[in-house]
Amino acid sequence: QVQLVESGGGLVQPGGSLRLSCVASGVIFSIYTMAWYRQAPGKERELVATISTPDRTNYADSVKGRFTISRDNAKNMVYLQMNSLKPEDTAVYYCKLMQTGAWGQGTLVTVSP
Repeated sequence: QVQLVESGGGLVQPGGSLRLSCVASGVIFSIYTMAWYRQAPGKERELVATISTPDRTNYADSVKGRFTISRDNAKNMVYLQMNSLKPEDTAVYYCKLMQTGAWGQGTLVTVSP
């Protein structure tokens, strides 16, 4: 019943920016903590950022100062603004509804010259 759909991934040069979006359906979105994860080939999926209700945020050390997570409860949306991108940020990015464990399908971000 719960569905999460990510969008906004693509190819970007080092130092560039991307904004990822995730829309949720089938859930009372505003009461849940949302998260962004990422996974590169051959690596474990890692937590990138979380945002609770109200808007308490946490970030992985690798993205602090570069990424910003936000949400719009009226639209059932969570966003990840990614600035100063590095090749090491290349991964499939997933959104997750933390309390239920529901995942989106992922969106690929490639940072390359």
